[in-house]
Amino acid sequence: MGRHELREQVFRLLFRIEFNSIEDMQEQEKLFFEDDEADISENDAEYIRGKYRKIQEKLPEIDKLVNDNTEKWDIKRMGKVELTALRLAVYEMLFDDDIPIGVAIDEAVGIAKTYGRENSGGFVNAILSKIVKLGDRNS
Repeated sequence: MGRHELREQVFRLLFRIEFNSIEDMQEQEKLFFEDDEADISENDAEYIRGKYRKIQEKLPEIDKLVNDNTEKWDIKRMGKVELTALRLAVYEMLFDDDIPIGVAIDEAVGIAKTYGRENSGGFVNAILSKIVKLGDRNS
């Protein structure tokens, strides 16, 4: 599987957080890999699980950053697709040195356009751009 497909699988697993308690996510992980229609190799499954778990560990920090950079929006009011795409991108931007910031943003916008509503890509792009500018000021 290529990086794009792996990222999309991480997104799909991470999306389940919105519908399940953290306690239930271990079972959801198991179901994800049992029920998935895609043929996922063991190496790819390890990558997906590992990245998902790293994001899950950082969710409070990621969610605070997203909340702090949205006007008149709160993560509780955001669409689940948009929020999940933002969480994935913010993790990649801040904690994954292997992913260039521009790639993280482009991929998140693409995922939002694919799975979200008509304006989801623009919404995700605007928030991520604001977070990048904030990072530039702190450098």
